[in-house]
Amino acid sequence: MKTTTTTPRRHRTTTGIKGAAALTGLAMLAIAGCSADTPAEGSGASATEGSSAFTTREVTDGKTTFTVVTNPGDGPTLSYGADSRIELITEEVDGQTLAFKDMNGSGELDVWEDWREDDSVRAAALAEELSIEQIAGLMLFSSHERSPADGITDAQKTYMEESRLRNVLNAGPNDTEANVTWTNQLQAHAESLVTDDEPYVPVNFSSDPRSTAESGGSYNATGDISRWPSNLGFASTFDPAHVSAFAEMSSAEYRALGITTALSPQIDLATEPRWLRVDGTFGENVELTSEMAAALVDGLQSSPGTDGWGEESVAAMIKHWAGDGPGEGGRESHTSVGKYGVYPGDNFDAHTEAFLGAIDSAAVMTAYSIALDGDGEPLFGERVGSAYDSARTGLLREDFDGVVVTDWGVTAGGSTDPDALIGTSWGADDLTVAERHYAILKNDVDMFGGNNAVEPVLEAYDMWQADFEAGTNDVDADTRFRESGTRILTMLFQPGLYENAFLDLEESEATLASEDKVAAGYAAQLASAVMLKNDGETVSASDAESWKDKTVYIPRSYDTGFDSTFGPGEYTEGPGLDVETAEQYFAAVVTDEAVEDADGVVTGYTAPDLSDVDLVLVGMSSPNNGSNFSSAGQDAETGAWYPLSLQYRPYTADGENVRQVSISGDILEDGTQENRSYFGATSRIANESALDAFERAVSAVEASGKDIPVVTVLKAKNPTVPTEFEAASDAILVGFGISDQALIEVALGLHEPQGRLPIGFPASMDAVEAQLEDVGEDTEPYVDSAGNAYSFGFGLDYSGTITD
Repeated sequence: MKTTTTTPRRHRTTTGIKGAAALTGLAMLAIAGCSADTPAEGSGASATEGSSAFTTREVTDGKTTFTVVTNPGDGPTLSYGADSRIELITEEVDGQTLAFKDMNGSGELDVWEDWREDDSVRAAALAEELSIEQIAGLMLFSSHERSPADGITDAQKTYMEESRLRNVLNAGPNDTEANVTWTNQLQAHAESLVTDDEPYVPVNFSSDPRSTAESGGSYNATGDISRWPSNLGFASTFDPAHVSAFAEMSSAEYRALGITTALSPQIDLATEPRWLRVDGTFGENVELTSEMAAALVDGLQSSPGTDGWGEESVAAMIKHWAGDGPGEGGRESHTSVGKYGVYPGDNFDAHTEAFLGAIDSAAVMTAYSIALDGDGEPLFGERVGSAYDSARTGLLREDFDGVVVTDWGVTAGGSTDPDALIGTSWGADDLTVAERHYAILKNDVDMFGGNNAVEPVLEAYDMWQADFEAGTNDVDADTRFRESGTRILTMLFQPGLYENAFLDLEESEATLASEDKVAAGYAAQLASAVMLKNDGETVSASDAESWKDKTVYIPRSYDTGFDSTFGPGEYTEGPGLDVETAEQYFAAVVTDEAVEDADGVVTGYTAPDLSDVDLVLVGMSSPNNGSNFSSAGQDAETGAWYPLSLQYRPYTADGENVRQVSISGDILEDGTQENRSYFGATSRIANESALDAFERAVSAVEASGKDIPVVTVLKAKNPTVPTEFEAASDAILVGFGISDQALIEVALGLHEPQGRLPIGFPASMDAVEAQLEDVGEDTEPYVDSAGNAYSFGFGLDYSGTITD
């Protein structure tokens, strides 16, 4: 093998090693005459403790072959594709031979190639070498990629090649092999695109949260990844140690899937209990949210055995600045129905305070909503969404110098882009797509979520430069773009993407859903369960054996679903708790007999005979008002407004606390403001059948003549008004994003409940109407038959109210 010695700008002696050949130990310096494709003796060995030189091995996932380089000591692992232009550069330091990647073919160790340098220093150096087209591509964050199993597609190659896009949103399932092979294919393709004029930029894969347990009956139903509570569930533990464990373990699993940026945590304050995204928050309390957010960000952005960033770290992207929680009436800002956030309590500062606890995150995502004060006027003078609001982004930049990203679709839609499937350009609808990009760049935002096309970014570059030459902008477009380029590249350097972007399939399979992670996730689920009621010690300590000869009744219900941007609503039906899971604990599980119409759709149920039943477990999900994209709160055909509700039965909003004139609304052509009031209208709940199931169970118990305990198990995404079921429940358990298995075990007394409410449960819908959307802990709490108020921080264990 040919070896060459160069004199780089910063080091005395460096050796360049061509291709993907494997070299081991100090003997590498003496090797001569062998083919560049022939491994040296000892290839495939791993570095051992105390070894003085790097080692290499060839790895394949069946589709992509690459070389893995293990540096001695604390040096990072390197990897590069078999067909890559990347070469190795070595350096002797204190008796150790260290390896670096020559990623631009210069034969010299440039500052940005030196993993010993600070990430921001490397990023700044590389940003000066990238073309403007590359930086514009870095500003793009792709739309959702939902099928890693398809492998690299022509569309992905196109946006990587033509738009230079490198930030990809992985919205697919947790299939290990599919994710590993797809990741490696895209990383190899990124290496193949390196030219003399355009240096290497790896692919930064990101993901929304994917570890919540609620989707499965058992605690790890699919065996693909460890399962944990939702953020609201973590908050109910009041213990940041669970969040830290989750962050540490889930970040390792993310890295095993190729994900290096977590689009989380969501730390909007849940000050409006009807809001459709409450379950993604840490609740309504500023201090608790700040503490949990800080623990999560710190855990995601560190690795075991390090002082900070490492090979198991992922960049955290906190969201949604400056708080998307106070939507009027709980309406959600993904659609125009909920594009206004309102601050009738003048409490904006509390929402920003929650973010400051996690300001060490690598990135921040902006909110969608337009902020209005209690009189319906723009909170900061601009009637625009957060990314377009110079005041809100300006406040963020006072404390934050990392990457700022728009939420997805902010530059799409409106009158100038009417064909967009998802468009959320609130307040900037009349601007062209390119003008929106320019306006956002002027607000010191770096990246555009959900945009695969580079053309409007390059148009924005030209607009910036024209305004600079006209004296409007203080710096030229090149300077502005390289500033964002430095920030974005720092986010790629921090988790070590430039060193090791490829995945070893065997290592990923060993990491994902490992026994320790699954156990820790389940422990957090159990710790998060909240007991609100326990008459006569219905729930008390027991062991699994005592239930083996018992019979449980689990009623059935259905949910009609809601139409949304993506199609018609999905009808779902079945027992309120997973029967297969329950069968692990009971001798028998009985449920209802369904009544079906001519089309086979379930329209009702008949309860079984409960003569031999020992326990009733009624599984109920929170009242379902719709999803982010169902335009909940407005009738799609008539345009009429209706209330979101936290009760199952129809709620007509005609009380004295209901606004007859809304705070928010569009400005109409005549200069008046649209009235979005729902006064006198009635709610629409898709799963009212859940309350039917509860009432059917209570009636069946009464008909049996037996004293059968009825335990209500509420799977909560929002607070719920308990009036409809509390009095007839012997016990009430609440789970926030946890598995049926965890809920059943707590209900049976196999684990003592420890959780407390991270957000209060209201006394009534009238109490909900009386509270202010932007103020936490201001809702009159429900008081149950035992005199307990279901306010923030309330929960029971076997001894009574938890006071710690």
